Amino acid sequence: MARKTTKDDPAEAAAAGHGVLVRAANGDVIRYDPSGLVMRLSDKVIDDIALRLGTSPAGQAQAPGGAAPAVTRADPHELLEGIDAWDARIDGDWLIFAARLAGRQGIRTFRRPLSGGDIIADAPGPLYGVLAIGGPRAALATPGGCAFPQHVLAPADDIGAVGHAGVERAGTHDRLEHLREMTHEALVAETLLGWQLEKFEALPLFLTRAETDSSATSADLATGRAYKNLITAAANLSRAAAALGKRAKILAIHLDFALEDMSGSAAAYRDGILALMAQTERDLGQLGFDKPLFVARFESGGPEVATEAAIEGQWELIWNYADHRLIFSAPGYMFAQDDHDRPTEAARREMAEMTAAAISAADDWRCPTFHLAERSSREGGSIIRVVAQAAGDLVIDKDDPLGAGKTAGFTLVGAENGARITTVKIDPGDPKSLLLACSKAPEGADLRVAYAFGTGDRGCGSVRDDWQMQGATGRSLHRWALPCLLPVRDGDGDA
Repeated sequence: MARKTTKDDPAEAAAAGHGVLVRAANGDVIRYDPSGLVMRLSDKVIDDIALRLGTSPAGQAQAPGGAAPAVTRADPHELLEGIDAWDARIDGDWLIFAARLAGRQGIRTFRRPLSGGDIIADAPGPLYGVLAIGGPRAALATPGGCAFPQHVLAPADDIGAVGHAGVERAGTHDRLEHLREMTHEALVAETLLGWQLEKFEALPLFLTRAETDSSATSADLATGRAYKNLITAAANLSRAAAALGKRAKILAIHLDFALEDMSGSAAAYRDGILALMAQTERDLGQLGFDKPLFVARFESGGPEVATEAAIEGQWELIWNYADHRLIFSAPGYMFAQDDHDRPTEAARREMAEMTAAAISAADDWRCPTFHLAERSSREGGSIIRVVAQAAGDLVIDKDDPLGAGKTAGFTLVGAENGARITTVKIDPGDPKSLLLACSKAPEGADLRVAYAFGTGDRGCGSVRDDWQMQGATGRSLHRWALPCLLPVRDGDGDA
């Protein structure tokens, strides 16, 4: 115990209940008096306490009236050790600072919770959500972080962007964390940020999450664990936005469920997706969100994977989506696959670019969609006219980069007399129609025209419109026509 060396008489001090327990070179550290222990703390400890409490350090100038200022300054070298940071300050529950961090975003302002957690960008505008629901294929992700690690995030539940896979129930969180893997939705957000950076425009914050389960039908998907976790993800988006003092906005919900549907019925698949969208809109509305934009990819797969019901069900949704906001970003056949029928890494990047382009255009986006096939009376009925709805004029890509062949991806289904399509060309009188020449007038009780379905190992086509975009992989991306199975009707006149 240190000796008391004040001018007071030691005996009198002890009798009065005063004394020193610990003394350092620069003075008393721990004293005692009738009220208890009296401690002297270092300036560093005081600053640390102030940082944790969000108040001014001892001796700092106070605002008029004695109130602590809303924003206080701190030493970035102590609070952000190991980070090239400056201009650190405390604002409420946040430590805000300028820094040079890894990522394409460059030097900018960041923030981190005072209580610890991942660093995120101090970005303008709302906190945007890019969410997804689907089957196991929707959980595909590429290991590794984002090119904008502080801008593309996930709820801070240590699950990541992939979600809970229908195994467990999602929890509630108001924090955000960095990604360890890149899902389709994370790649979409990264693509959008890249475009913003190229235009020297604002770089917002994104929350991404894909929730999946093993539902056997689209109707099951609307009532399964993935759906419940999707709504929780939306609620966590709101919580995280509120913690940041921002507005929450769902940019899009990706519907990644088509080939998984085992109902065997086009109508059942369509009705299940319609019910899913309606229920999602109701539940999100209760959370304060506007009607979301739903984005899907038209999956055709190969003949051994995609059924006629899968093709017809997705085609039905193109036309019969009630008052929901639904767009198809691209046909699946335009993306390369590996030996395990999974999209390659380059293809996954291209998928994200097409989805990002579709989201940017929103309700104005439309891939060419065939809706009518009619037999012409010309040349003995061997000509079939196929009519499309498209945002631009149709193009038959002569380079055939996808390998559709000379019939551009068209085949006859149900031709009982052996008729086959020989050539395909644009209708000279209508740039949104095609003329299919057959070897002879096709006959059959259930005669249909198929596009990008049932041809080769994997159905594909070479019909698109005149829209194009240069992809990050160096490949030119186009709006290719969506697959279809159309009944051949008798036309009223010549083609």
